[in-house]
Amino acid sequence: GKSTSPNLTSTQRRTDRGFHTNTMRITIVAVGRLRASPEKMLVDHFAKRITWPLDIREVEEKKNLTGDTLKRREGELLVAHCPAGSQIIALDERGKEISSRAFAKRVSDWQDDGVSDLCVVIGGANGLDETVRQRVNMTISFGRLTWPHMLVRGMLVEQLYRAQQIIAGHPYHRD
Repeated sequence: GKSTSPNLTSTQRRTDRGFHTNTMRITIVAVGRLRASPEKMLVDHFAKRITWPLDIREVEEKKNLTGDTLKRREGELLVAHCPAGSQIIALDERGKEISSRAFAKRVSDWQDDGVSDLCVVIGGANGLDETVRQRVNMTISFGRLTWPHMLVRGMLVEQLYRAQQIIAGHPYHRD
């Protein structure tokens, strides 16, 4: 018979045997271009450690729009760049504050339920349009403090790595 570890989910067992056909893909869609910078180094540092297929898509409105018009257009671009059928998480200061362990549990549950694509959207400096908030499956916050949206990318990629380590039972995360 097959020997599998009872402590791993079926998705993890498949992944451990090298089959990636059922591995959840993660897409981050963010407004703005992340140029060579300490923030980009932080994103790259954690992105290369994530075993899920990870795609970071940057969107920018080329027209000279301002205010709510720009925010609405950025929202359209964010959602349009999420893979079809994705579970979508929005990062927004008005979102729910959750622990790293709760975030990992949600990601793990989606993976176990056969979700093929998880998309996380990060708005621009003006935040997210209401149409984006209505379209997403979950809205989370990294606290009530305001963070530079370029820094938030690094924080998000680190949390995805942390979730991966929590799911794997690795001691990287300490409660």
